[in-house]
Amino acid sequence: MAAAAQKRRKDIRNVAIIAHVDHGKTTLIDALLKQTGAYHFRKGETTIMDSNPLEQERGITIFSKNASFVWNDTLFNIVDTPGHADFGSEVERILKMVDGVLLLVDAFEGPMPQTKFVLKKSLELHLKPIVVINKIDRPNARPDEVAEQTFDLFCELNATDEQLDFPIVYASGKEGYAVLDPGEPHKDMTPLLSVIHRRVLPPVADTDRPFQMLVTMLDFDNYVGRMAIGRIFHGQIRTNDPVVMIARDGHLESGRVSKILSYRGLVQVASDVATAGEIVSIAGIDGVEVGATLAAPEHPEPLPMVKIDEPTICMTFSHNTSPFAGKDGGRFLTSRHIRERLLHEAMINVGIKVEETEDGEGFKVSGRGELHLSILIETMRREGYEMEVSRPQVLFKTAGNDLLEPVEEVLIEVDPEYQGPVMQAIGERKGEIRNITMSAVGTTRIETIIATRALIGFRSEFLMMTHGTGIMYQNFHQYQKHKGKMPGRRTGVQVSMNTGKAVGYALWGLQERGELFIKPGDPVYEGMIIGANNKGVDLVVNTLKAKKLTNIRAAASDEAIHLTPPRELTIEFALAFINDDELVEITPKAIRLRKRYLSQTERKLREKQAQAAHSR
Repeated sequence: MAAAAQKRRKDIRNVAIIAHVDHGKTTLIDALLKQTGAYHFRKGETTIMDSNPLEQERGITIFSKNASFVWNDTLFNIVDTPGHADFGSEVERILKMVDGVLLLVDAFEGPMPQTKFVLKKSLELHLKPIVVINKIDRPNARPDEVAEQTFDLFCELNATDEQLDFPIVYASGKEGYAVLDPGEPHKDMTPLLSVIHRRVLPPVADTDRPFQMLVTMLDFDNYVGRMAIGRIFHGQIRTNDPVVMIARDGHLESGRVSKILSYRGLVQVASDVATAGEIVSIAGIDGVEVGATLAAPEHPEPLPMVKIDEPTICMTFSHNTSPFAGKDGGRFLTSRHIRERLLHEAMINVGIKVEETEDGEGFKVSGRGELHLSILIETMRREGYEMEVSRPQVLFKTAGNDLLEPVEEVLIEVDPEYQGPVMQAIGERKGEIRNITMSAVGTTRIETIIATRALIGFRSEFLMMTHGTGIMYQNFHQYQKHKGKMPGRRTGVQVSMNTGKAVGYALWGLQERGELFIKPGDPVYEGMIIGANNKGVDLVVNTLKAKKLTNIRAAASDEAIHLTPPRELTIEFALAFINDDELVEITPKAIRLRKRYLSQTERKLREKQAQAAHSR
């Protein structure tokens, strides 16, 4: 049995690329695909792995993607993973598919919070990373210092002696070269390919044993339905072969393989047969789920389960009930449409959990963070959905008599002159400061632990506090005892009292009260939030007030109107800004803020009812 376990496919290497957000994973894969001829750039094309429009706009990887190429008669399967903490559950699952990882570290920034997170996961799975110091072409690159910091991080995470003996490759994915020593002349990516070929173990794969495959991702095809993506650990599978799924809860479901797709470059190619060691997509099992094992019917034995992170944050989605519903080009307006779309998302995205609310009108959607859910909202908006979403809420847990809440590891980097206000803001949010250091370029780095609840809405306040120069990264840490009451939004809001098109003269009089979210000519309705109120209370305002016209000319009455440009609303800002009694209206053409109850009379009535209930 031991000898059988050591059978390996010498012609395959399965590798994942892991790193902190924006350290250059995708660009490095692009360079490898370009050099090996797996893809030829068209004129004007700069990135090929980040093909989703949202990924290109934001410059981050959101969805894990597979690619493959042949070098030195060996098939390399490379998996690009998301770098943002909200998509960390994807990274954990991907690592179960591969036998080695490339840990990318920016040659200037050095190891960052997500670097620590992804490295810890790979070390726990006994993988031996190859460290790639990327972006060595940057003007302020300090590769030797970063290599020392990376070694210290390995030691901090209790890496074994074998894992500490990691090779280091210095690279520039943007320029398309890699070297083993920063002083060497550079040519292409061959040194990196050679190190991967030599140091990453071929996959354990016994084609004589019964078929077993671990499902790590799901895809959906309109013609064949759900597709299970994963690595075949043992045996082989052919089209039309019977197969059984062993679900996470142990129940069995039979199916028949209708389609097998393998990766060639960036495209998936239909195959008649797939064997152990390969990463493939298989269709034919309707109820397939992430973490399940596909096996031969005569030997239904499960592989070790894939751990899936629990959601830490939730919000309510419901159909659009504003007076402007259906007027902004939305094609999917009803609760039924939203329900079908959310259930489809939950089917292929295991980080999302969908439940119906008690009133049956909305859906409680849980995810790993604000960014995770805002990406889903933006995707649905572009697909033509209209909806209303509530303020994000954290998911609490109980342990005995203790109420627990999620807390995050936060790394803040600011110029020294902003350190005082930032430290004060952390203190107000009951943050626990772990470490304060000076970076190589003179900025202050603050490592702290803060409750997730306190971070909702903090990012925009932080950027204003640091005049847009501050950098903040956060990563889920653990559940801790409830931290008590947290500071909320300090400003009130200006709420429109009527419906129509906003008048410049009216906005001119309102802009002194706080920042506006609309401009002259924008449609408004009763109960819509048109701006902030610096006094800290909600104010009902008239946005249609026009200038009184008379037949008497006077210098004072002809004063010019100067309007400050309004804030352009984004989904992230809107979700962070609103309070519990407010909603974000999402349509394909607009993002609006509104009160949950549009009428001022109804808002006052609800407030009295809440006070009466509280006094009882």
